[in-house]
Amino acid sequence: MNKRKQLIARNFPTAKEEAQSLAPQPNYDQPGSAYRLAFDDNEFLLREELRPVRMQLELLKPELMQQELGIKSTIVMFGSARIPSQEEAQALLTQARGSNNSGDAEQIKRAEMQLAMSHYYEEARRFAALVTRASNERDNPIYVVTGGGPGIMEAGNRGAFEAGGKSIGLNIVLPFEQHPNRYITPELCFRFHYFALRKMHFLMRSVALVCFPGGFGTLDELFETMTLIQTGKSRRRPILLFGREFWTRLINFDYLVETGMIGPADVRLFHFVETAEEAWALLESEYDMNPGAHSAT
Repeated sequence: MNKRKQLIARNFPTAKEEAQSLAPQPNYDQPGSAYRLAFDDNEFLLREELRPVRMQLELLKPELMQQELGIKSTIVMFGSARIPSQEEAQALLTQARGSNNSGDAEQIKRAEMQLAMSHYYEEARRFAALVTRASNERDNPIYVVTGGGPGIMEAGNRGAFEAGGKSIGLNIVLPFEQHPNRYITPELCFRFHYFALRKMHFLMRSVALVCFPGGFGTLDELFETMTLIQTGKSRRRPILLFGREFWTRLINFDYLVETGMIGPADVRLFHFVETAEEAWALLESEYDMNPGAHSAT
């Protein structure tokens, strides 16, 4: 053995080595037995009292794995899981209309709206591709991160995948099963139990947040981010809202200012954009996006 290695060799086996080397104990390897190692005992780890430990593990796992992969900067893409691609939306509309154009009127109306909203899927896909192609040439790449599901989330991961880059998906366990979309880089596909820790990981490395139309979940993520920046708990970074018409019909920002619920300066926390190119140009005006740049911050 190399002499230097002798000086720095481990004095104790790793937890993994110890767990793998355990010999079966027929008298004690039974349900309800307390004999198993604590860190190798799922029943023990899932106890109500161990919630703080599980929360810490959920914080640590994505953090350590991203550190190991050298991920320092991300652009977060929020948006609805219900917005389909244009191809899928067109197929749904054709199906709703039926072969003789005599389909159910309400179903046709919903399908037409889905087709109109699918525009945002395609812009999200193009924006993620723009980010990824530009970042592939940087010393410190910027990675697209999404919630890992369908809709706008899929579009973000898909755009990065089609541009030949990696992207991150932060999935959440829901009462109805949410499957990760197939475009997430496998070693960067994480699964969360706690919404709060998932949202924390969205923001920890983000240099910008790009928000597409969405429902309760999207609004929750957007407003938590704006609150953290407004209150100074988080550093200021660009927040881009895709689709002025959607956001101004949904939220009357002027009325919030008029009633004193927010200050006039608070509406400068975000920018409206309409296209992938406009969004990328705004980010270029905020950051040094040159290929040789060492940091996006």
